[in-house]
Amino acid sequence: MIVRQLPEGIVNRIAAGEVIERPAAVVKELTENALDAGASRIDIVAGGGGRRLIRVSDDGSGMTRDDLVLCVERHATSKLRGDDLLDIRTLGFRGEALPSIGAVARLTLTTRHAGEPHAWALTVDAGAKGEAMPAALAKGTRIDVEDLFSATPARLKFLKSDRAEAAAIADVVKRLALSHPTVAMSLADDDGGTRTWPAQPFGEAGLLARIGDILGRDFAANAMAVDVSRHGVRLYGFAGLPTLNKATAASQFLFVNGRPIRDRLVLGAIRGAYADVMPRDRHPAAVLFIELDPHEVDVNVHPAKTEVRFRDSALVRGLIVGAIRDAIARAAPTTASTLGAATVTAFRQPAGRAPHGGSQAPLRDWRASAFRPFAGGFAEGAQPAFAMDMAPAADARAAAGPVPEIVADLPLGAARAQLHGTYILAQTRDGLVIVDQHAAHERLVYERMKRHMAEAGIARQALLIPVVVELDPADAARLLARADDLAAFGLVIEGFGPGAVAVRETPAMLGEVDAEALTRDLAEHLAEWDTTDPLEQRLLAVASRMACHGSVRAGRLMKPAEMDALLREMEATPGSSQCNHGRPTSVSLSLADIERLFGRR
Repeated sequence: MIVRQLPEGIVNRIAAGEVIERPAAVVKELTENALDAGASRIDIVAGGGGRRLIRVSDDGSGMTRDDLVLCVERHATSKLRGDDLLDIRTLGFRGEALPSIGAVARLTLTTRHAGEPHAWALTVDAGAKGEAMPAALAKGTRIDVEDLFSATPARLKFLKSDRAEAAAIADVVKRLALSHPTVAMSLADDDGGTRTWPAQPFGEAGLLARIGDILGRDFAANAMAVDVSRHGVRLYGFAGLPTLNKATAASQFLFVNGRPIRDRLVLGAIRGAYADVMPRDRHPAAVLFIELDPHEVDVNVHPAKTEVRFRDSALVRGLIVGAIRDAIARAAPTTASTLGAATVTAFRQPAGRAPHGGSQAPLRDWRASAFRPFAGGFAEGAQPAFAMDMAPAADARAAAGPVPEIVADLPLGAARAQLHGTYILAQTRDGLVIVDQHAAHERLVYERMKRHMAEAGIARQALLIPVVVELDPADAARLLARADDLAAFGLVIEGFGPGAVAVRETPAMLGEVDAEALTRDLAEHLAEWDTTDPLEQRLLAVASRMACHGSVRAGRLMKPAEMDALLREMEATPGSSQCNHGRPTSVSLSLADIERLFGRR
């Protein structure tokens, strides 16, 4: 087989296949170019899901005629300072986007630089480059991409429907709009709809306003601010309360030095931070930004630049986990306001209709009820049947009297009653709080056990005969390198020849454990994530089960003082807004919510 040099047109189409896999990738590359040009406003138009037309207009610095002619050549860029590929301070840097787009579509660039007397336009049609011609444009750059993939018809077969491609474009624009809240953006499509995101002021308030525009008011109202720095790495943004969780991870937006990414390390760190306070089948919402020296992160590891590689991944992961957990601890015992709205909806559910399409319970005749009023009316005689079991399980009204001002201002207020031996009803200054006593106490006991483990250490049990586990030499080396970390969690290992480790002690909390299986699980996890999470999670799972069995059970009557003590401890305990299984421990209803129930609002 003879080796031959491929023609330039084929080379460009191959490069286009790596960079431009769908219309959303074109929008991403062109919008990033506009941001790099210092634009304060970017307008995007997508027709036919991006197949027929993509137009990106900006008011950035524009290009001179010479730069316009050169920018459609492969690997021509203005964004690299010198030859250091690690010193990347812009979104684009390879110089591949424009020639790749021009190789598979009709590309028209119109641009005006402040130093030019008029604008210039240039067209590249399926790789054929035209001449630069005078054009009309007041400022900035406008790029039109028509008939995408017309030069490579086979690629069209792999695109999805126009609606699906338009949704992918919208997702790309949303991520870029989040990463640059001070830039105004708009997106128009075939349906005649235009989504506009006005420019926001620089700072936390402006970022939160842009987040509210894109993710909705629910997230903005239930977001925890995060801003920490460590060893030259800064993490800031907003993370949703644990009780504001989603069915998918679509509401997680991550940025590194202003670049939208989808990185497994960062996504795994976010999930790990919420692992102790959220059900396994739910996902947190978060908008997080990481800023660090460009030399400490490699953004040139993926053709689409959506993945990065950190020089110190453990530092970044630890920063994310610690910052989010601290934010959750500070937010306790606050729960998402969406829970109150859901409660109001449940209260207002029409009689006989099952919520969320569930099965409908058979309607009951009130006249057959033991609690029906007598025919003579409420004023006639005693009504023992009507009074049966209708009083609260525990009533704190007489003992408590008026709610003191200092207690009314506390997040959970003052206990007023216990309902059905399970729920505590508390009064706050502007509403009421319903607390699940078992779920709340379960969390309190669990947090006490965690503190005890952190202070006193994990008790170990020595094995009569050490368990020798044979592993791949690289896996064994990774385990032995983290031996001190494992010992802190009660697992003591030591080397036992090439590719083998001997397990001498295991955590006493785990009881009779399969030491070999545990060691292999840890080795596999270390190979992929470089953390000892599985062992910590198993210990916490045991502590969680112990806390569940050792907490106040549903149905136990509590005295007013006990209920108030539980509320005060919840306010002082991190993570108390959800139980060990991730369910909310309390639901708050404002006076406005209650007034809506009765039609007063």
